[in-house]
Amino acid sequence: MPSFHDLHRGDEPLLLPNAWDVGSALGFVAAGFPALGTTSFGVNASTGVPDAAGAGREATVALIRKLRVLPVHVTADIEDGFSDDPDAVGEFVAGLGAAGVNLEDSAGGRLVDPGIPAAKIAAIKRAAPRVFVNARIDSYWFHEDDTVEAVLARAAVYAEAGADGFFVPGATDPAVLERLAAGCPLPLNVLVVPGLTLAQLRDLGVRRVSTGSLPYRVAIDAAVGSALAVRDGAEVPSVTSYADSQQRLLDFAQLTAAAEAAAASGADAVS
Repeated sequence: MPSFHDLHRGDEPLLLPNAWDVGSALGFVAAGFPALGTTSFGVNASTGVPDAAGAGREATVALIRKLRVLPVHVTADIEDGFSDDPDAVGEFVAGLGAAGVNLEDSAGGRLVDPGIPAAKIAAIKRAAPRVFVNARIDSYWFHEDDTVEAVLARAAVYAEAGADGFFVPGATDPAVLERLAAGCPLPLNVLVVPGLTLAQLRDLGVRRVSTGSLPYRVAIDAAVGSALAVRDGAEVPSVTSYADSQQRLLDFAQLTAAAEAAAASGADAVS
């Protein structure tokens, strides 16, 4: 299987679906995706807290520890690293066991000085050099310093710190995307852009496309829609069968048990 880094260098952009629990992750694996990410919005919403409030650390850790047994690359949305201490962020990522992380450069809905996330990126690369660090730049997301020049200036700081890619959610204009991709040597990651296909995004220079919280929100709407269909006498949509869904969980339980047995055997050998 290609490395997670190599998936950003293929002929087509890496389409990265974002899971919020084991069930959604298993669905993406069954569909053949070679990598998946977590969505901080979906993970936080599943525990009843707002996104980007710094409250998702425990839920993120718990989910990644379950998902890392899957036969695909898993990258984690760690918001701003859940700490102001760069070394603590580095240690956190090193112990997470993910192939990659997203680290954002905002707090409380505002951009922070780029030196703050840069220090965290550098600490991550010292503690876990193989982890793919995707530097999220929130300029277009929060409409603050949302110019190509300002974003590229931040991207240059993060690249110097050791980032492996940069993520610009909220950037949707094709001309902007093309300039962003051309202006930084790091692979450009964007959210799904309505009206633009993966092929069109590829031609603009985009190397990774994330679904973000879109699947979570679609799933909620579909769940409500199925109940409304029953209530209103409409046609109930076809879905994955209970048997198939259950088999995915049984297979996952076997994977988890095998991983735990291997870890225990390794610990015994060391001791």
